[in-house]
Amino acid sequence: MVAPGGEATATLTVHNGTDIVEAYEFEVVGRCSPWTVVEPARLSLYPGTRGSVTLVLRPPRSPEVPAGEVPLAVRVTPVERPELVAVPETTVHVEPFQQLRAWLAPQRRRAWRTGRFHVVLHNQGNTPIDVPLEPGDAAEELRFRLEESRPRVEPDEQVEVRLRARAAKLIWFGAPARTPFVVTASPVAVHDAVTAPAGAGAFPATGFEAYPEQLDGELHQLPILPKWLLALLALLLALLIAWFALLKPTLESAAKEAAEERAQEMARNGELAPAPQPQPEPPPPAEEPGGDQQDRPPGTVPPGSNTVPGGGQFSTTIRVATNGGEAGAQPYIVPEGKVFYITDLVLANSQGDEGVLTIWFGGRMVTTIALETFRNQDYHWVTPIEVPAGGRVVGEVNCALPGTPPSGQRAPRCVEVLNVSGVLRDLPR
Repeated sequence: MVAPGGEATATLTVHNGTDIVEAYEFEVVGRCSPWTVVEPARLSLYPGTRGSVTLVLRPPRSPEVPAGEVPLAVRVTPVERPELVAVPETTVHVEPFQQLRAWLAPQRRRAWRTGRFHVVLHNQGNTPIDVPLEPGDAAEELRFRLEESRPRVEPDEQVEVRLRARAAKLIWFGAPARTPFVVTASPVAVHDAVTAPAGAGAFPATGFEAYPEQLDGELHQLPILPKWLLALLALLLALLIAWFALLKPTLESAAKEAAEERAQEMARNGELAPAPQPQPEPPPPAEEPGGDQQDRPPGTVPPGSNTVPGGGQFSTTIRVATNGGEAGAQPYIVPEGKVFYITDLVLANSQGDEGVLTIWFGGRMVTTIALETFRNQDYHWVTPIEVPAGGRVVGEVNCALPGTPPSGQRAPRCVEVLNVSGVLRDLPR
């Protein structure tokens, strides 16, 4: 028997049965030849004498030298009479040895809840082994699942076993949690892998020692909502609160002051002043182009006007239809013997046309407004504007681009509606 990494010797006796002095040369053949030498390598004998040589066996500690019985043969060649060559044989029992290298890959895994690892086992011994695996953590906070709990590893073989470590619950927010764990790999010899020679005793033979391997790992559990995300949400919430508490009231106040200043300026320049509580009136139904308003004689009250005989509240609707890229106007003429005191004006741009609208009262331009800046607009006067008999209330439109009505198709031309209200009175007799 010989242990890998050790040394053993054996004696070979040679008898010279010839009638001459003979020299003998020795050559080891078979699987033992790489690690077996004969000392001395040449032996001379007289006729009828005997001599001995020593076989020195030095098997390396490597998985390339399998445990068990290995045949050993030595070719003995006479120098003078080589035809008398002889090859004696014997058997060498190589003892088993165990050398396991194991590691965890990766050693640390970052995950929200489940970390996946590989237990790598490399059998550097010369006999097959079984390697039971037992994962566990001291705090018992993890649950483990092995692809194979007792893998068998052949000599010089490398095996990977998948391992899953799962935390008991998720971490929604806060700091990461580090949970260390250990995987114990305890190699066990496969008893039927080696047949011991007679009288060698039960397996394992001398030199086989199993040392458990402790593989350290760690599950680095991450929170679902990291700290930087919570800080960002807190910052956004603070900005939102600051907007509603500070910036929005300030902007609304500034916009209101600007609107009041603009209204006062308009009142000073054009005698326009917003009513304390304006009540916009929806424009009456639009008339089709070519209707009574376009065909009526000048000075007559258009259909839809509301008047009281002898004087009273009065309103009239002016509808201006203009092709794109053209200008057009539509008047209302105050009847003879009447005076129109205008107090309210409501404008409607229901299509969202683009262009310019100019309002004239009795030859006086009241205002000019871009069509794209409004859909409904109203003006009210505390001091009525007087339009005498024969005077014209004119809506003049310069159509740049017709808009799109609620139907969804672009209109063929611009259409604006003016509703003028006030008091229509008889002239004094």
